[in-house]
Amino acid sequence: DFEKYDSEPLYSKEDSEHYRDDDDDRSYFMKAKHFRGHLAGFEAGFNNFVHAGSMVLPAQIDYMSLETNSSCSFNVNFSQINIGLCRYSGIVAGIGLNWNNYRFKNLNSIAINEEGIVTGISASSSAPVKRSKFSTLYLNVPVLFEIQVPAGYSNSLNIAAGVVGGIKLNAWTKVVLKDGEKSRVNGDYNLNLLRGGVTGRVGYRNFMIYGTYYLTPWFQENKGPEGLNIEPFEIGLAFTFND
Repeated sequence: DFEKYDSEPLYSKEDSEHYRDDDDDRSYFMKAKHFRGHLAGFEAGFNNFVHAGSMVLPAQIDYMSLETNSSCSFNVNFSQINIGLCRYSGIVAGIGLNWNNYRFKNLNSIAINEEGIVTGISASSSAPVKRSKFSTLYLNVPVLFEIQVPAGYSNSLNIAAGVVGGIKLNAWTKVVLKDGEKSRVNGDYNLNLLRGGVTGRVGYRNFMIYGTYYLTPWFQENKGPEGLNIEPFEIGLAFTFND
């Protein structure tokens, strides 16, 4: 009888395959659990506008033309959520603030005219204008799919692309005269409350190049500059600190 029991295996072939599958599933889950994306941190870049696929704006809204090298954007992503799909890829989402400064090339400003649309205005003072800009502040919620090669947060090439939604918090114009006088005017400037776009980034370890292009109408219908709509975009550098 003892010989009989000794000769019989404790587990069948089917049982062994079942336990092996469980181990593989558990290993896969553990690897996906360790995925950490690159999002929380700081971003700094430059802004500009596109109309009908061109950065050259129509003559009637030339007052919206920008000094690109002085039109800066700053983003702070406070936190992020990581959803690992496997060890080297996953979904990363977060929340943050997006601050855009659009420095006008022609040193003019903008306002809402009697017809209720955005139009260009000259400075109200006879003193020469030193600089003039239009600024916006949004609460942003980005969601990206990220791939890391090789797998891991600290020593990997990372590539990500996704969407970003924004809620307008504030908008204002500011004019600075050469004599030091400053004028700031807050308003909604016919901007839509919500906006959405596509965003992407590529980098190594904690440093990345990023770009964002907003696809949804920025201004309310037929109430943008001279009734037209322009699409903002930004490109710059990002540094993440989720280490």
